[in-house]
Amino acid sequence: MKKNKIKDTGLEVTELSFGTSSLGSMPDTYGYEVPELRAQETLKRFFQGPANMLDTSRNYAMGESEKRIGKAIKENGGWPKGFLLSTKLDRNMDTLVLDKNRVRESLEESLKTLNVDSVDILFLHDPEYAKDITDITKKDGAMDELFKIKDEGLAKAAGVAMGKVDIMFPLLKDWDFDVIINHNRYTLINREANAMYDYASGKNIAIFNAAPYAGGVLAKGPDNFKKVTYQDATEEKLAPAREFEKVCKKHNVELGAAALQFSLRDNRITSTICGVTSVESIEKNLAWANAEISGEFWDEISKLPFSTNDPESERVFTSG
Repeated sequence: MKKNKIKDTGLEVTELSFGTSSLGSMPDTYGYEVPELRAQETLKRFFQGPANMLDTSRNYAMGESEKRIGKAIKENGGWPKGFLLSTKLDRNMDTLVLDKNRVRESLEESLKTLNVDSVDILFLHDPEYAKDITDITKKDGAMDELFKIKDEGLAKAAGVAMGKVDIMFPLLKDWDFDVIINHNRYTLINREANAMYDYASGKNIAIFNAAPYAGGVLAKGPDNFKKVTYQDATEEKLAPAREFEKVCKKHNVELGAAALQFSLRDNRITSTICGVTSVESIEKNLAWANAEISGEFWDEISKLPFSTNDPESERVFTSG
């Protein structure tokens, strides 16, 4: 599988990588539970490659995602050579504080839970949900602490991971990030992040495009999954997915393959992060990544309309 460089960090990431928010079991968000055994089987399969990056967060499933990964790492005898481990610095979920002290606390919790001494990639996560964003952006705040952690060698690459483009884009101009994660804002049905990706690419910031399936609807199809970006969806909101699905059926292309390759074929994007919760989901993503799709199909897809609005503007955030 093709690998791309992450700025000048010396790290190389495969063009497809896997996310683990749902792996910790978050039924309120994703609509289904993931048992421990299934999660461990999924992680064992991940360790076999060829995708080489696993992305998690201190607060995914209130710590359960990192806990499950830490168990898998221990049973594997350590983190596998040649693979990249990514996690995130998160706010205190009771107080919503994300200041420099919380950054250190979050890091210590992650390293202990994951059974590692350092990580390859470390993100400051979801500043839009913090109690006071000035705790993050001020001098000697949480963001400066992130880069101090990198300087100490506890992470090889530093980045920011979040959703809201109107808050994220200005941050890219104030710090020298190695990498960013944005989710749900660059998919078949939504391109809100397009201008921000242009800017990041121009600054040689590695771009991890997460959630190319818009929370699942572009993987499972609108007949089978009536949520868009983790929110219950009306027929009106499902309509764009149905339009793309019609073209897929016409060309005998799976909707999931089209959604994934839409991201993979974009030269600005360093890696596309897909959530996985089973061995089957890993295999399906690998198959979709390698599916043959004609230029004629992409020509027709390019003519379909898409949204540039915030797809989560009405979302009620839940950590479960």
